[in-house]
Amino acid sequence: MIETLMMYLQYPFVRYAIIVGVLIALCSSLLGVTLVLKRFSFIGDGLSHVAFGAMAIASVVNLTNKMVLVLPITVISAVLLLRTGQNTRIKGDAAIAMISVGALAFGYLIMNLFSTSSNLSGDVCSTLFGSTSILTLTSKEVWICTVLSVVVVIVFVLFYHKIFAVTFDETFAKATGVNANAYNLLIAIVIAVIIVLAMNLVGSLLISALVIFPALSAMRLFKNFRQVTVASAVISVICALLGLVVSIWQGTPVGSTIVAADVAAFGICYLAGRLQGR
Repeated sequence: MIETLMMYLQYPFVRYAIIVGVLIALCSSLLGVTLVLKRFSFIGDGLSHVAFGAMAIASVVNLTNKMVLVLPITVISAVLLLRTGQNTRIKGDAAIAMISVGALAFGYLIMNLFSTSSNLSGDVCSTLFGSTSILTLTSKEVWICTVLSVVVVIVFVLFYHKIFAVTFDETFAKATGVNANAYNLLIAIVIAVIIVLAMNLVGSLLISALVIFPALSAMRLFKNFRQVTVASAVISVICALLGLVVSIWQGTPVGSTIVAADVAAFGICYLAGRLQGR
């Protein structure tokens, strides 16, 4: 097995896939704890459906670099989702449902009406559940992913204490002079960037698993916010590496394999937490 893996690692596309997979898993886990604690974990699923609709438009107009269109649309939707979710007439969960379902239906309709692909069902399935495109990444795409991932990590580190304050007690944070609305907006934008990065890895329907499962797994073992965040990042990276290795070795779907590893990790952490009496 080790000899086989070492042989695969000699190929650049395998190394590219591992680099991108680890970076996406790390970024997803950092803000996953915040979203879970703010009871806003479903935002990843909603924005992933928006990204699917944008991806459909980009495919129809034959854009070579789909991120040029997908990223701005997803970021704008994150901002609108945050604003709408704060509306007393439309609660956060209703706003997410409206945007996610509408974008998913709109994207599928666009692909059916205007797509010139001979394998429409295959294109839809690969976009929804991930595909082998993670194994065909170019060096340019890897650099773009690396730069965006580094930006996400730097933003999280620089504004860690503000994010912590907004996460646990937004009212108190406002009372102490923290611009909670601005930091909520920052969180939404960063999550939108993560969603776009993760599209090729696990597909639009499985993205929320990268955000939620590592955070929930870490919460079974730790109670301190910093400890949970670090543990979530470690669990997410390990599961991504394990999923990628198994996928490359056994030829299984990349996204589903990574999510399966996350589910298994949650089960292990849950049992460990029960043994610790948590």
